[in-house]
Amino acid sequence: MPTAIAVTSADLVLPPTDQQTPTAALLHAPDEQPLEAALVDMHVMLERYGYVVAVYPASVPVAHERRLHTLRSMLETDRLALLKLDLPPLGIAVLVRQLRQLSICDFSPGVVASAARLLSHYIYAGALLNSVTKLDRVPVSLKSHAKSWMPGTQFGVLANPNPQLVKITSSGTAPSRPGQGAGHRSRTSNASTSTTISSSSTTTSTSTSASTSTSPSTALSVPDPSARAGLAGPGFATQLLVGRGTLASDWVTGTLAPAWQVSGVHETALPADSPRWWGTAKMIEFAAYLPDISVLYQLVASVRREKCHWCGVELIGDRCGFCSAPLTPPENQSRAAGVLNQGSP
Repeated sequence: MPTAIAVTSADLVLPPTDQQTPTAALLHAPDEQPLEAALVDMHVMLERYGYVVAVYPASVPVAHERRLHTLRSMLETDRLALLKLDLPPLGIAVLVRQLRQLSICDFSPGVVASAARLLSHYIYAGALLNSVTKLDRVPVSLKSHAKSWMPGTQFGVLANPNPQLVKITSSGTAPSRPGQGAGHRSRTSNASTSTTISSSSTTTSTSTSASTSTSPSTALSVPDPSARAGLAGPGFATQLLVGRGTLASDWVTGTLAPAWQVSGVHETALPADSPRWWGTAKMIEFAAYLPDISVLYQLVASVRREKCHWCGVELIGDRCGFCSAPLTPPENQSRAAGVLNQGSP
């Protein structure tokens, strides 16, 4: 039985990419549905599916978020996960569709819920804006604020996974900045552990790179295809979803998409909350994502599974998706067990 996925807005439910992907349930706002009816609907959903993963944006009205917590409290259930995401609206819609795809795989509800944090790192969500004067989601310099008042100025902004902001020139390209990584991929690597995805296959692996030293000229020797766009793009195969506001421009599809080497571009209706999130209606929102369900499956399956010490569900990562309890470090687990054993005969 698949885990039920629920959302707080209908425009967060993108069309499925195949016939097997289920839809998502809609959790209405308090002014749209009485509490009694919402309790009945959630009870029926829990009885039918067993577990429900509710995804909602951090920008949702306080009354709507309070309603979600009220439902879980009044039903006295630990089978309702409330996932609050600080992603742009289109990025959340992409993530919700990925969770819908994973919900019919052989993953437990706890793994599906905690996979949201993992998958969000592989969603490149941003927008093309005509002004950043009201943008408070990404750091904006005073110089960029001043340029927003100049007619015809446009900005390419990336909110996730790493905030970036560049000014788009009249030719549709970002101005080059010598010595910065936006135009070139650096070969310098530090001692780090990261999950890598192969763009030519559906396998995932975890690798640790040793620290190496290179000269500045060597670090800037590899041209980056994303240099023309100015925004550093994903280093793995993606597709691009585009939602158009009132801004007339082909920069996203004509410059950004080729620079990021996406395998396909799809358009959808702009989420209703996008203009408020980005601070302007003159914008075009975009999100690059992993489109292949087999890659998503391998990515989630490659992560070690743990058991939540509080509610008992499976999880991946360092926090339970259902009760939000942090994963207890192994040393604490063994130490706690030792204390209990000391008092036993």
